[in-house]
Amino acid sequence: MNKSELIEALIKETEVSKAAAGRSIDALIQIITKTVAKKEDVQLIGFGTFKAVKRAARKGKNPRTGEPLKIAAATLPKFTPGAAFKAVVNKKK
Repeated sequence: MNKSELIEALIKETEVSKAAAGRSIDALIQIITKTVAKKEDVQLIGFGTFKAVKRAARKGKNPRTGEPLKIAAATLPKFTPGAAFKAVVNKKK
């Protein structure tokens, strides 16, 4: 499902206009992005948690030359699904 399909699904579920659905999804993405960028968690009970995690610096290898190189430390976004979300996805048919 891409963004336009998500907007269409939201329209069917909520009966709002296409423009309002698009703005809602854009606003939600923007809020989650800004909050996680500030190193704060966004927890949606039953769905999951968005958070920033630190990845330590490490040694790597250039795949072309095999030459060793240093990979810098980084802070990355991470999503951890909630129990209810996992249950729905893993539901046996």
